[in-house]
Amino acid sequence: MINMKKLSELPKLDRPREKLQTKGAEALSDLELLAILLGSGIKDHDVMTVAGRLLKVLDENNGKPNLEELRKIGGVGLAKATLIVAALELARRRIRPEGLKINFPIDVLPIISHFADRKQEHFICISVNGANEVITSRIVSVGLVNKTQVHPREVFADPITDRASAIIIAHNHPVGSLIPSKEDIEVTKRLKAAGDTLGIRLLDHIIFNQKGYYSFLEHGEL
Repeated sequence: MINMKKLSELPKLDRPREKLQTKGAEALSDLELLAILLGSGIKDHDVMTVAGRLLKVLDENNGKPNLEELRKIGGVGLAKATLIVAALELARRRIRPEGLKINFPIDVLPIISHFADRKQEHFICISVNGANEVITSRIVSVGLVNKTQVHPREVFADPITDRASAIIIAHNHPVGSLIPSKEDIEVTKRLKAAGDTLGIRLLDHIIFNQKGYYSFLEHGEL
């Protein structure tokens, strides 16, 4: 569970609605945006706590949960679940990564940067076509990056269906350095070898947090 303060414990200017009004929507985290959509909590379910539970479910379902999944979350009734599903579908129709041209590693950041504040590692796979345009992006796993959780079959299953020519993988480092760990390097080598066999190139592996990013490609490691 994401650690967070209750709404009442936050200074007024740091509360989601006030923060949006003074700094703009782009300054808010996913958690804060969800809190605004929820509007308020209920007894024993502070809105920030409910937003944290909701965010976890969204990450686990690549942002596409159904109403019944949302209604199982404490503090989310039918009305709020309906609002969230409608908001996500509208955002999906209006703002899509599809067609975004990837020329440099930094071009990937708009797709993944909102995961930078997560307390767990999120491993993301971006499918790319032959023109280096984004087809779609998905969360492969949540938790520590290791060879078990990011097995090639889990990473490449959807890109094969997408008819992708290549993929870009990325994961956030919630704490510590951006420098790749031994596991990060081993996973990258394993996925590159699998991609070579499947005919789907691994273009880059990007490690990122709120301070910056590390590109395997830029460091000559692919």
